[in-house]
Amino acid sequence: MARAIPVAELADRVREGSRAHLARAITLVESSRPDHRAQARELLGLLTPEAGNSIRLGISGVPGAGKSTFINALGVRLIEQGHRVAVLAVDPSSSRTGGSILGDRTRMSDLAATTDAFIRPSPSGNHLGGVARATRESMILVEAAGFDVVIVETVGVGQSEVAVSEMVDTFLLLALARAGDQLQGIKRGILEIADVIAINKADGEHVADARVAARDMSIAMKLISSDAHARRPDVLTCSAVTGDGLPEVWNAVLEHRAYLEDKHGLAARRTQQQVQWLWAMVQNELWSSFRGSRPVRDLAVEVEHGIRAQELSAMDGAQQLLYAFAQDVPNLAWAQPPAEQPGG
Repeated sequence: MARAIPVAELADRVREGSRAHLARAITLVESSRPDHRAQARELLGLLTPEAGNSIRLGISGVPGAGKSTFINALGVRLIEQGHRVAVLAVDPSSSRTGGSILGDRTRMSDLAATTDAFIRPSPSGNHLGGVARATRESMILVEAAGFDVVIVETVGVGQSEVAVSEMVDTFLLLALARAGDQLQGIKRGILEIADVIAINKADGEHVADARVAARDMSIAMKLISSDAHARRPDVLTCSAVTGDGLPEVWNAVLEHRAYLEDKHGLAARRTQQQVQWLWAMVQNELWSSFRGSRPVRDLAVEVEHGIRAQELSAMDGAQQLLYAFAQDVPNLAWAQPPAEQPGG
């Protein structure tokens, strides 16, 4: 068993760029154990002042769009330009077994081979709050370790994409080179949060298809917003295999960041994201504590039985569970006075 490291020492090793200690720190913030959560808060308090200086990019797309291959190719190019790249890849987890297929790293072999890259696949778990908390906190850690480009790869097109868009500066949507029905498979809400759209796999015999898909996507974006003055995302074509179009996609990311700084304020966006994080953390903590409360667990079986037997209404059952939880609140860790912040 590895030796327990004092939080202050762990923070120092992360600042020094130790990959082993960075991995250990991320494992700590991913944990839901109460003692680990207390240590994670202390660690984040020490490292947060040194974070926030990276370009934060979220990447999503329909299954098969080539997200991991795209990140591998883009990341290698960025490292060649002098950047240090961290990839936080959120993997799909089984809702039944909790198992996770952590296969992204195998599709990023070139990127994984360099010391200027750090790839961390993390299982998304059974609820969205776990994705948001672990990824946000991991982002702080990799930034404190000196990585100036942070890429968050999401599982597909769904709710997690909205959560990720609320923690990055730019949200990039990858689409397939053959448009067809796949445009209908992308939910309107995902298109509304996209800042840059890239039609991937634009190579070989699919180049013409990619151009058609880009045209169709551009038309779709005009239909989504009737405001002629609203910014519309750039729609580009690229190939992660040949590298064609990758510089243009990255330039679009940088242009969007410049747009934020000049028109709306990148700092204001990140401040709003902190407010959203505040309430997401409160909601996540309350839900986790509710499900983990012993009185609630003990009563839940009886309440569910009563509902199935039509002896109890859902409304009355909910009231019983909430009352049981309220009685247990004084025993929960988060109900205690918060610890004094470092330097406080």
